[in-house]
Amino acid sequence: MREIKILKTALLAGGAVLRACFGRVTYELKGRANLITKADLSSQRKVIAIIKKAFPGHDFLAEEADTPNPFGRGPEERKKPLWIIDPLDGTTNYAHTFPVAAVSIGFMAGGRIMAGGVFDPFRKELFLAERGRGAFMNGRRIKVSAAPKLARSLLVTGFPYDRAEKADFYCSFLSKFIRISHDVRRMGSASLDLAWLAAGRTDGYWEFGLKPWDVAAGSLIVEEAGGKVTDFCGRPWKETGDYGPRTLATNGRIHSEMLTIIKGLMRSGAK
Repeated sequence: MREIKILKTALLAGGAVLRACFGRVTYELKGRANLITKADLSSQRKVIAIIKKAFPGHDFLAEEADTPNPFGRGPEERKKPLWIIDPLDGTTNYAHTFPVAAVSIGFMAGGRIMAGGVFDPFRKELFLAERGRGAFMNGRRIKVSAAPKLARSLLVTGFPYDRAEKADFYCSFLSKFIRISHDVRRMGSASLDLAWLAAGRTDGYWEFGLKPWDVAAGSLIVEEAGGKVTDFCGRPWKETGDYGPRTLATNGRIHSEMLTIIKGLMRSGAK
């Protein structure tokens, strides 16, 4: 598959930009808690240039650019290949020189994610997956954990940009899960949250308010590593617009337990 080779090249190039700029850039605010740096933009330009050179007829959806919007595309348009790009996932971490960030790229064809990759330039860990061919980190096959139940699990989560307005609601999920699991982590990079789950480092992950570029690549990596990804009703994502707003990813074994808790909390306090 030629796309996976170009995807890998683009990931490494974007990661090189992030390494070179780390600790040397300031940030601007797109919202109260939504940051952007010159590294985001430089990484994105590099990634898109590499992919466009190889596939000039493909579409792009990237976080920091005016790229074609796939939401609401007709059936024929959805069949056109689409690259879904987050050039710097974990910008708040990066802007504060907290070294947890990544480049994330998903390749969609025929309305399905067919390849995905996440590159952590600080640990030099490259996660790649092709549909039907498994998931790998630095060339080594990875698989999700064998944790059999929630009480024996390490979970991870994140909070969306409206967290100040809905802090009590989001923290109600944290409060519930932290009482049942071994513990809960919050890394600040959704693509790495998913990649680490695929590698068996964590067992379950939930988050509100994500976008397709946050999860397109990571969701395939989780599935190809033997895990499960759905919305908070237990439904798999079908349309591009389904990707991210309510994300639950697990090793598969604890999925139903987490769903039951999430559904109960949603009924009692969701808006």
